[in-house]
Amino acid sequence: MSTLRRRASYGTIGIVWTAAAVAGGAAGFVQSLGPAPLGQNLEVSPTVLDRDGDLLRGYLTSEGRWRLPATRADVDPRFLEALLAYEDKRFFAHRGVDPLAMMRAAYQLASQGRIVSGGSTISMQVARLLEPRQERSVHAKLKQAARGLQLEWALSKDEILALYLMLAPYGGNLEGIRAASLAYFGKEPRRLTLGEAALLVALPQSPEYRRPDRHPEKARATRDRVLDRIAGHGPFSASEIARAKTEPVPTARKAMPLSAPHAADEAMAATDAKRIIHLTIDGRLQRRLEALARKRAASLGEAMSAAIVVLDNATGEILARVASPDYFDVARAGQVDLTRAVRSPGSALKPFIYGLGFEDGLVHPETMIEDRPIRYGDYAPENFDQTFQGTVTVRRALQQSLNVPAVAVLDAVGPSRLLARLSDAGASLVLPKHETPGLALGLGGIGISLLDLTTLYSGLARQGSVAPVIERLDAAPPSRKRLMEPVAAWYVGDVLRGAPPPENALGDHIAFKTGTSYGYRDAWAVGFDGKHTIGVWVGRPDGAPVINLVGRGTAAPILFDAFARLGRDVKALPPAPKGVLASSTSRLPPPLRRFAASGSVADPLAQKVRIVFPPNGASLALFMDGAALDPMAIKIAGGTPPLNVLVNGLPLKTTNAPRTLFFEPDGPGFVRLTVTDAAGTVDSVVVRLQ
Repeated sequence: MSTLRRRASYGTIGIVWTAAAVAGGAAGFVQSLGPAPLGQNLEVSPTVLDRDGDLLRGYLTSEGRWRLPATRADVDPRFLEALLAYEDKRFFAHRGVDPLAMMRAAYQLASQGRIVSGGSTISMQVARLLEPRQERSVHAKLKQAARGLQLEWALSKDEILALYLMLAPYGGNLEGIRAASLAYFGKEPRRLTLGEAALLVALPQSPEYRRPDRHPEKARATRDRVLDRIAGHGPFSASEIARAKTEPVPTARKAMPLSAPHAADEAMAATDAKRIIHLTIDGRLQRRLEALARKRAASLGEAMSAAIVVLDNATGEILARVASPDYFDVARAGQVDLTRAVRSPGSALKPFIYGLGFEDGLVHPETMIEDRPIRYGDYAPENFDQTFQGTVTVRRALQQSLNVPAVAVLDAVGPSRLLARLSDAGASLVLPKHETPGLALGLGGIGISLLDLTTLYSGLARQGSVAPVIERLDAAPPSRKRLMEPVAAWYVGDVLRGAPPPENALGDHIAFKTGTSYGYRDAWAVGFDGKHTIGVWVGRPDGAPVINLVGRGTAAPILFDAFARLGRDVKALPPAPKGVLASSTSRLPPPLRRFAASGSVADPLAQKVRIVFPPNGASLALFMDGAALDPMAIKIAGGTPPLNVLVNGLPLKTTNAPRTLFFEPDGPGFVRLTVTDAAGTVDSVVVRLQ
């Protein structure tokens, strides 16, 4: 063998041995580091999503960070193209370390005497995010490269990319592209402009120095450098790059999404392990109705509030639940869930009274019924306006919400039976302490929540079968509950569909009923079509009375606006079931032509003037509205106008002989209220204010 060949052979052996030694040393170095962290136990922000997977509300991690999980499917493809073009062109080709990028970084360091680029791949950056380093050194870079190799051995490219999309820092307590996109642009990163994408590519390299909310000019300059770097790569044309540079840079952080906060809080409180919860709520509808509630509450007064519930009749799923107009509004007790608050429903339970009457064969919608003064022992019901309409049909009595006919039917079907039927259908009804079910139950003498009341009305829409509500997509469908027979439920819906809608509203296919609680504390409106049931409550969270707070004038317009926000998704009520009797009064079977009440006709003395609210000896709570006490209501029945009202012997100014008026109390103590009429009759009560 010649000397030249022998030297070549020895050189080759030396190179092989050197390479083997280097490889062995590298392998030993990697092994000495131990297993690489793979991010399995990372704490992420708990999130509550709507039925389509969109974010309703997120929560900070225990360290106070916004860290939202993200995958390639959650991000605009153009962002990914820009990210790879700027950060790691050969991401899908290398195995964790890019030799070309490392050699380029070494050359730039040697030629310019400073670090120009680190040569880190996305895999190496993920390794650094999972295992933050305290210093910049050759050893730290080698460790980062080794961890990058380990990540590539253990995870797929998509899994590594998902870790980067979740952990990349964006300034302050923002981690990951979703948190950054929501905070800086107010939207999920599925649809980004090129300028937005370039800014999100630029920020992680120096997030605090380039934060647009603190250093917008530095953020703009860095974004433009990214745009210059990616120009000519993939789909990025020169004209598009130029347009992207003209886009404004955000100068402040936006609030994180906060839709359906009460439902989100409730769902989070009910779960122990899940960090991602899917609700049945439609996020877009929820936001539209939240805006509606805010607008209407603001127009009604400083302390007024409103709540809205939308149910899917077929499934019982809650599609929207606005529990207050503004979660952070202290004056409106924004964090109180008013969809679950127990309040008096006023006349809103009347449809179920008539439903039982229809079911029992006592009445038909065209049955004639008396609306005249009547007494049941010591109880003499009156209509809201203290007038009587004489003989009317049951249809008209329900559509006009007449009290006397409703009490007559309730007396026939039985208050306890009504209470039991509604309870069996899933409603939680609350009687006043130490009281048994009586005839006043049908006029609001009981407590119920908006959510339960809306659920009962959805049973009417389903022709008598209640689907208990669900708010979690992973919840098992509950068993259906019986409310009333299909024919009876259809009669109720058919009658309510003919109720006159509020001014400037289209009734169309919507069946609805309103209610006003005693003392003007709660206004209700609940309606349904063939697909949805919507319930609305309006009032003050503290239960104080409100002048002119009436269901028809206050809650009903919100109800019809809520239906309008469903768009074209309004469906006609189902057709009549078998057994419906379509007939005029004269053609009904004789027992159904006229309903006879069991009470006694009220005597003429019952028509003398009297104070029906507040009752004599009552104790009433005072409420504050700012620095002044809220007005107190006085409700008067009977008598011959004009009426004179005295408060502690001093006349109270009245106009047009009103039957309901208000006085401003001076403070706690006893107050004597007196009323006289033109015939000389008088009534007086003493109440305690405290």
